[in-house]
Amino acid sequence: MASSNYFTPQRGNGFLDKSRLTNTLPTYSSAVSEKMHRHSRSMSWTVPVSVPIPGVHSRRLRLFMPNPSRVRQISISRFGRRRGPILLCVVLIASIVTICSFARRFGAEEKQWTTNFGESSTLVFGRDDLQRIWKWEIDSGHYPSNAKIPEQVGLSAPPLNPALPPRKVPTIPSRFRPPPGPVATTTRGDGPRRVYLDVQSLPPDIAYPPRPVPGSVADLDVIMDHCDFSQGKYVRDCLEVLRIGAGLDNGKRLRRGEMDEWKYIYMEQEKENFTDPFTDSIPIANPIAPPRPLVSGGETDPNAGLRKKVGVDWETQLPLRTPLQHTPYSSLSAPCDPENPRLFHMFWTGPFTDKPYLALLSFLFTQNVGLHLKDGDTLNVCRPEFWMWINPGPAASVPNPSALSDMYEGLKTNPWAAPFLHHRFKDVIKFKLWNTTDQLDGIPELKDEWRELRETLFNSGGHIVSVPAEKSQSKSAEASSTGTIEDSTNSTDVDPSAKPLSTGENKSDEDDMLNRTGSKSSSSYDRLSVILSDMARFVLCHRFGGIYLDADTIFLRDWEELWGWKGAFAYRWSRLEKYNTAVLRMNKNSALGSFLFRTALKNGLDFHPMTVSRYTKDAYLEGLLLRLPDAMFDSAWLNTEYYQRERPPQPYFQEFSDFFDTPTQTSAAPQALGFEGFFQGAFSYHFHNFWWKPFDPTRNWPDLGPRFSAGERAARAAAEPDIDPEDATDRVADDKRDLDWATVLKRTFESYIRGERPNMYGEWLQW
Repeated sequence: MASSNYFTPQRGNGFLDKSRLTNTLPTYSSAVSEKMHRHSRSMSWTVPVSVPIPGVHSRRLRLFMPNPSRVRQISISRFGRRRGPILLCVVLIASIVTICSFARRFGAEEKQWTTNFGESSTLVFGRDDLQRIWKWEIDSGHYPSNAKIPEQVGLSAPPLNPALPPRKVPTIPSRFRPPPGPVATTTRGDGPRRVYLDVQSLPPDIAYPPRPVPGSVADLDVIMDHCDFSQGKYVRDCLEVLRIGAGLDNGKRLRRGEMDEWKYIYMEQEKENFTDPFTDSIPIANPIAPPRPLVSGGETDPNAGLRKKVGVDWETQLPLRTPLQHTPYSSLSAPCDPENPRLFHMFWTGPFTDKPYLALLSFLFTQNVGLHLKDGDTLNVCRPEFWMWINPGPAASVPNPSALSDMYEGLKTNPWAAPFLHHRFKDVIKFKLWNTTDQLDGIPELKDEWRELRETLFNSGGHIVSVPAEKSQSKSAEASSTGTIEDSTNSTDVDPSAKPLSTGENKSDEDDMLNRTGSKSSSSYDRLSVILSDMARFVLCHRFGGIYLDADTIFLRDWEELWGWKGAFAYRWSRLEKYNTAVLRMNKNSALGSFLFRTALKNGLDFHPMTVSRYTKDAYLEGLLLRLPDAMFDSAWLNTEYYQRERPPQPYFQEFSDFFDTPTQTSAAPQALGFEGFFQGAFSYHFHNFWWKPFDPTRNWPDLGPRFSAGERAARAAAEPDIDPEDATDRVADDKRDLDWATVLKRTFESYIRGERPNMYGEWLQW
């Protein structure tokens, strides 16, 4: 066979002939083979790259990488020399963004990237103040949790925690000590021991669930273990744990076996045969050393590693009062702890409607306020109070001295509000007049400086609504001439149910954001009042203590166990690791509250939940404002955003509007299951606005029986203007065939006030 220069010569054994050259230059049998070799490399989509193998000097690892020459050649040949490189850059950026998005969406939480795209730091306090805030809250019993303290706080030793029980003494003393570390991330329990309860109704009294034990506490660490969305927990499973652990499944328990892992309610008892292993007499060979000083710019920087807000100096030392003393319920001299008042706060703007009406009814139906006792009987529990803060006029109104008296006149003539002025409810429901000037002056951290931000007072997530001074002055003159009472971001009409004046000027102002008093439709949303309420909830909780609730919230069970947990909390913003402050618990005059107000002051007094999330995250204080699972207060939220739809809770809402307009396919459930079938186990339900949709379109008036018939007639006349209330006849044929969930809940609460059924715990209202 004739030889050819196109073929590489072979050895006698059939292998390719290797070059004997001593240099590393490539060798080819001919110019043609060299040309073909170079051409094949340039046309290939990959190129081989050899990298050394650590520890193996005689071999190299061969990897195939994308060939940039090939990509560039294709882009230029198809799109030209100018557009080709630009297109390559766009594709590269899109690929990086896509990879980041998938990593953040599907990656495990501990592996997700935590970049802050476009977000500047909000931090204005140094490490020393952050440590003082942590220590104050822990010393006051506001951190009854085993969750770790962030390393960035830099605590040099584990602080004593009076709200955690000590660890039990081991049978054989151990000389083991944890290895020393640069900072402490745990606390040492030094408080009462915990006895977890098995809450059940005992036969034959199983018709209704038992009231929570007075002084009982919900272990929110246990609830987080069963309900945390970040750990893949389902709302359906969380509600079952909440339901069974509180005994709400009275007489209907289907689970068998030990349920100790689902017990989350405990009582605090005095220490007994407990001690902290770290306080015994065994010497510690390697005690925890203080954190090594951090160096920045050649000098020791105590705040190294903290990102300060740009353009401001570190705040001076935050003044804090003496820490509180944690006292278990069993050691109190009276049922109520004066340092932890049981106050529910709610903020309402404009005339009273069916929305705050139902919130108050659900409060009476679920909370242990003693309405089942006759006058003169004592209730040996701490009775919660509901403070309804009224701001009936536009959020940016001006002061008026007669606002308080006119507020009560308006409540008396409003059929939705008048029933709660009955003397039977006077000890548990109290109406308060909101005055922004007085409230902000009552905050020591703000009173001397907030007026400098008056023009930007209405700030929500950096979006500022400016209120011109001349607008406020004109409204003041209008108020004095028309009988309108207004108070510093606050006004009250003599008759809240009266229609506005019909002048052309007033009509043109009705849709003006500055003059709205409540949201009458989705297109005329009262944005200014919403911004004001974002700030009001923190003001009220910091000044008076307690729990703030948005007005679109309905109570679903007794909150006794949540009052027992003395830490601050809000809940999770659906899938996001942000706060939703529709439910907000804070302690009166706490270190955390002082931090939030001083930080907000340096960030434009912005109290939007997303911004508050940045405040605590930038300062590593998220653990002090616990972010509870939304299953506890907002069980439908994840389903409305297309999460967990394969295993939804009961009921299953694909949209928040399903609460008011229940889909036909599931419309049998409300009447068949009733109140007990509505997210049973959750503490409350948040229906997310819909202020303009009535709960009960067929009977859109307060239906509370003969005691409140006057208000019912007035509301019925407004709802049915063509029918004389005296001649009105109720016929079941006129009712809606399939009742919605909103209607069922309203009628359930009203039947309790009428005396036709007991409350959810089997207690009858005594007049």
